[in-house]
Amino acid sequence: MNILLVEDETRVADFIRRGLAAEGWSVDHAANGEDGLELATQNAYDVVLLDLMLPGIQGLDVCRKLRARKSKTPIIMLTALDGPEEKVEGLKIGADDYLPKPFDFDELVARVEALHRRATGYAADVSDMVISSGGITFDRSSLEVSVGDKVIELSKKERDLLQLFLTSKGRVLSRERILNAVWGLNADPLTNVVDVYVGRLRRKMGKQGARIVTLRNVGYRMT
Repeated sequence: MNILLVEDETRVADFIRRGLAAEGWSVDHAANGEDGLELATQNAYDVVLLDLMLPGIQGLDVCRKLRARKSKTPIIMLTALDGPEEKVEGLKIGADDYLPKPFDFDELVARVEALHRRATGYAADVSDMVISSGGITFDRSSLEVSVGDKVIELSKKERDLLQLFLTSKGRVLSRERILNAVWGLNADPLTNVVDVYVGRLRRKMGKQGARIVTLRNVGYRMT
C-alpha cells in the first residue's frame, strides 16, 4: 500500500512512519496541511492518515478540500481531541475513520487494512480461535498454549507476543511494531523489554523457540 501521513509532531510521525514501513508499505510524510494537500492531490494513495491539529491548513480543511476535489481516497483522522464534536464534524465532511491519540499501533494497522479492503472490494478473512504452526498450538478461547504434546505456561505478555509472531509468520516485525502491539504506543522505544520477553518466550518454547529469528538492527521474524 501507498500511504500519506500528514502529521506535524516529528517524533510521532517518525514512529508511525517506521512502523508502517516495517509492514512493507510505502509512506510519504507531510508536516503541514499545505504540503499534505499538495501530495494528496498530485499522487495516488491507498489511505491518508491525517492529523487534525496542523500548522497552516487544519486537518478538517484538508479533508474538506480533498472531498471537494472529488478525491475518494480513504482518510483516517488522527488527533488528541477525542470529543464527539470533533469526531462528528470529521465524519460529516468526508473522513472515513477517526482514531484518537494515543492509540494502539496494531489498531491503526488493522484500520488501515480494513479501509483498504473496503475500498478495493476485498472481504476480510475470519480468523480461527485456534492458531497452529508446526508443533505450536495456541487456543485463543482457553488461552492454552501447547508445544508438541506439552502445555506451557505463559504470562499475558508472552501470550500476546506469541500470538503476534504466529499471525505474522514470515514477516519482519520491528521492535517498534512489537512494542506497540504488545505494550501500547506509550512504551519507551529505548527499552530492551522486547528482547527480554523474546528471550523468555524462546526458552519456554524449547527447540521451537529457534524459529523466532533475530534480524540484527531490524527486529524479529518467525520462520
